[in-house]
Amino acid sequence: QVQLVESGGGLVQAGGSLRLSCAASGRTFSNSAMGWFRQAPGKEREFVAAINWSGGNTYYADSVKGQFTISRDNAKNTVYLQMNSLKPEDTAVYYCAAARRWGPSIGSPYEYDYWGQGTQVTVSS
Repeated sequence: QVQLVESGGGLVQAGGSLRLSCAASGRTFSNSAMGWFRQAPGKEREFVAAINWSGGNTYYADSVKGQFTISRDNAKNTVYLQMNSLKPEDTAVYYCAAARRWGPSIGSPYEYDYWGQGTQVTVSS
């Protein structure tokens, strides 16, 4: 079992920044690839970013490339999502998730077997 708890969401004006955190406990965090997804009202959950167990490999959705940065601190069992230059279309509930392996399908939600409860990010125009 892995427990994931997101934090850091909130209300921010367009152009602002937020850093989301996801604290993990349970299964060895440092062995897990981690990802961030988001879901806006009325839309399907979409992939945002992923990072492998060591932090040496990252992968981003085209929509956030250059804008968001994923990182992790295995000593703190925490993964982060730094979000800059936020736009109203970034408004969504953001979820972190843990995957058993890093691979070519890491952008698919089916690769993840544990999910957090989500944190709301609202960007006002």
